[in-house]
Amino acid sequence: MRAAALQFDVRRGDPDANLAAVSAGLEAARAAGVELVCLPEMWPTSFPGPETDVAAALADTDRSWESVERQAEAAGLLVCGSGFGRAPAAPGRAGKQPAEGAERPTNRMRLVDGRRVLLEYDKLHLFSPTAEPYSFTAGSTPPATVEARGAKLSALVCYDLRFPELCRVPFRAGCEVLCVSAQWPLSRAPHWRALVVGLAVSNQCFVVAANRTGTDRVGQRELVLEFPGNSLVVDPHGGVLAEGVPEQGLVLADLDLDVGRDYRRRVPVLRDSRPDLYADWFDQERG
Repeated sequence: MRAAALQFDVRRGDPDANLAAVSAGLEAARAAGVELVCLPEMWPTSFPGPETDVAAALADTDRSWESVERQAEAAGLLVCGSGFGRAPAAPGRAGKQPAEGAERPTNRMRLVDGRRVLLEYDKLHLFSPTAEPYSFTAGSTPPATVEARGAKLSALVCYDLRFPELCRVPFRAGCEVLCVSAQWPLSRAPHWRALVVGLAVSNQCFVVAANRTGTDRVGQRELVLEFPGNSLVVDPHGGVLAEGVPEQGLVLADLDLDVGRDYRRRVPVLRDSRPDLYADWFDQERG
């Protein structure tokens, strides 16, 4: 499977520019024979700020996904990335939030095969330093692992990388290619690289991780963050097959799925794990 992370400067409140960047990237992916494209976190609209009209941003997200799905169908592509999703919750406390009784959105990862939605997952872990809990409803269920193009695929979103309890769920489901959508800042770039490479090694799978470029004011607190465009494609042995630089474009590599399958046979981590003990330890912590 040839896979790619598409990195670009995700512009807050400019869905037309974001969609144009993705459309150009998907056309380049088609021309390069790519099958799977991972987009950055919140790719249609970026994160909401105090001025954001959430209802309009939800509509823009729906419109953007509809366009991408049409293009993916024509190009024969699998595409994943996160954007606004609808979920019931209380209204937020800052900015233009949904009307009383309406939904607070989720940060929803979606994997599509053309127009067919294979996976939807709402980000479980909301990043408090940028006040994500004031803008989003957190998910409550882990991502599914689904089969497509002869591979088992799953997905995580950005901050989820710091929570190994969640990261282990796709591993136990046999995930072979794990996609990660992110807006991970330059100030913590070494963490990003270490976590993505470590995820590939510990889960014995390929990881396709898309991170954005550019500088932006992020979240309700309007933190000004720089993003390095250091997207990664990593193999199950921790080998970095491709790594991005701070400019827009595809970061692509060929994934030999047999490498991961052979590794799991020779080093049977799942078989040798002790989940009966782990569950007891976490129960003790809660007690």
